[in-house]
Amino acid sequence: MAPYPLSAEMAEFVAKTLNFNAEDTSLASLRKAYDSMCRAFTPPRPQGLTVEDFSLNGVPVRSYLPPLAPPAEGWPCVLYLHGGGWVVGGLDSHDFICFELAMQLGARVVAVDYRLAPEHPFPAGFDDCLSVWRGLRGAGLALDPQRLLVAGDSAGGNLAAALCLALRDAGEPLPVAQVLIYPGLGGDDRLPSRSECADAPLLTASDVDCYHALYLRGTRQPDACAMPLLAQDLGRLPPAWIAVAEFDPLRDDGVRYAERLSAAGGEAILHYGQGLVHGCLRGRGRVPEVDRLYDSLLRFMADKL
Repeated sequence: MAPYPLSAEMAEFVAKTLNFNAEDTSLASLRKAYDSMCRAFTPPRPQGLTVEDFSLNGVPVRSYLPPLAPPAEGWPCVLYLHGGGWVVGGLDSHDFICFELAMQLGARVVAVDYRLAPEHPFPAGFDDCLSVWRGLRGAGLALDPQRLLVAGDSAGGNLAAALCLALRDAGEPLPVAQVLIYPGLGGDDRLPSRSECADAPLLTASDVDCYHALYLRGTRQPDACAMPLLAQDLGRLPPAWIAVAEFDPLRDDGVRYAERLSAAGGEAILHYGQGLVHGCLRGRGRVPEVDRLYDSLLRFMADKL
C-alpha cells in the first residue's frame, strides 16, 4: 500500500473492507464474502421509507419511495445499476446508496437485480437493464417521464453509459442525465492508471482483467454496449456526472469518457476524487473525501431532477 498515500480514515475503511476475504477462489465464496462485507457497511434503513420488491419486464427490481406526498406531475426517478464487476452484488449490496438517494433527492429509486456473469455473460445483464428502463414508464409507478435519470457505480456505471448509447442509437427517449461512479468503460491497458494503480487497494489491474474476461466470455468482438469507450460517436448523449477515484486502475476510463463526451459537444462534469479508492461509496460518514463525493453527486442529481 506504500505508493498510495491514503488518509487515516480511508486506510481504516480499506482495512475493514479487506477483513471480508473469500474462503477460497470459488465464485460462491467470492459472492458470500462480498455480501458479508456489504452487510457490514449497510446502515439501518431510514424511518418512513417504503421499499418494495417486484418484477419489471421479467427482471427483479426494488423500489424505494421517500415519505413524501406524491408530486402532482409524478415522481422523479433514479434507475440505479449496482457495481460488482458484473459478477457479484444484487439488490441488498447497494441498498445503502439507493435509500440515501431516495431520501436526499425526494425521488423514487428503482434498483435492478440484473443477471450476473459468468453464468450469464454479456449481453444478459445489459439486456435486463434495458428491459427495466423500457418498462419504467408503463409500470404504474407514477413517474414523471421528463425526470428519469440513470446512475451506477463500477460495472453499474458501465451499464448506465451503455444504456444511454443504446437508447440514443434506437431513437428512444433518453434519461435527463447519466451518473457514472468510478465506471469501468473498457479502456485499454495503455491508459496510465492501469500501470500507476496496478496493485491499488480494493481493485487491482488483474482484477479488472478477470472481471472483463468473465463478463465478455464468449463475446468475439465487444461493442459499445459492452464497453462504451469503443463507441465511435459520443454525441447526442445525456449530460454526465462522472466520478473517478485517484487510486483506481479504472480511473482513466472515466477521465477519457468525460473528455470524449465534452469533445463531442456534450455536458460532462468530472469529479476527480483525490485520495479515493475503488468501491469507496460505502465510506459515507466515515471518510471526509467520500462525503465530498456525495455532496457533488447529490447537487448534480438534484439539479437534473
